[in-house]
Amino acid sequence: QVQLVESGGGLVQAGGSLRLSCAASGRISSINAMGWYRQAPGKQRELVAIIISSGSTNFGDSVKARFTISRDNAKNMVYLQMNSLEPEAPAVYSCPAGGLARQTLPSPTPFTSWGQGTQVTVSS
Repeated sequence: QVQLVESGGGLVQAGGSLRLSCAASGRISSINAMGWYRQAPGKQRELVAIIISSGSTNFGDSVKARFTISRDNAKNMVYLQMNSLEPEAPAVYSCPAGGLARQTLPSPTPFTSWGQGTQVTVSS
């Protein structure tokens, strides 16, 4: 089992930046992919970004060119750098882990562990 703890959420003004962190522990060796998803109240959870063991990344259409995802394997951390944030409803950003042994992108990425999430609010 993998445990995931997100941090870094908060309130930020539109146009600003925020960096989220996700710390993984437990069966780290089973992780082939990590990522970020977000969900606003009343809306479906949507992909923000994924990074796999090879370093390849994939982003949701709404965040491309504004967000970057990175991974520090030595620290078992994954980060989401969010720039040029746009005003929108508060959303909970969650960090999942999992993936296939030979995971590639943009193939479907099965995530088996999820963190509790951290809320991000962008004010106008």
